[in-house]
Amino acid sequence: MEPSAGGGATPIAAALVSKIQEQIERTIHLIGLVPVERCGWRPPIAGAWPVGGVLGHLLDCIAGFCAVLYAAYPERLADFAELRKLPVNQSCGPAEARERIAIYRAALDRGFAQLTDAGLATKLPTVFVAGGEAVLTLLLGNLEHLVNHKHQLFMYLQLMGVSVGTADLYRFRGEDGEV
Repeated sequence: MEPSAGGGATPIAAALVSKIQEQIERTIHLIGLVPVERCGWRPPIAGAWPVGGVLGHLLDCIAGFCAVLYAAYPERLADFAELRKLPVNQSCGPAEARERIAIYRAALDRGFAQLTDAGLATKLPTVFVAGGEAVLTLLLGNLEHLVNHKHQLFMYLQLMGVSVGTADLYRFRGEDGEV
């Protein structure tokens, strides 16, 4: 059996997990910049969500990773079924968003420890593709979803006048790849 990504022995899975964790960390950072009193603010764009709605949707984005891992390893991660009871896509403030992300991150640490390079190729049936899609495809789709809404929050912060820049979106690395 292939060693788990948590042990760092499967390089592709470990690299993917690292990038997902980085994007979650940057999302938490941006959430920490949201002025609590501005959670009801929405940009002057037709149909735009209020800030609190974006925060609630970011929870859905992160919960999506848990859903993929649960589908891939239902016996090993049976308790992940309980995560479905946590509300997502409901308006919330920065403190609640950070608390809930901490719950998801603890679960993700356990779930990602199960992930292997070979496991990334496992096909899981989805609502959209009955024949299944690779775990890698599903995790990348969730990563794309998270990154898009993280950037939405970044733009909202800019429009509210919060001082944010490129370093708030990305983790910069040196020539050796280290942060």
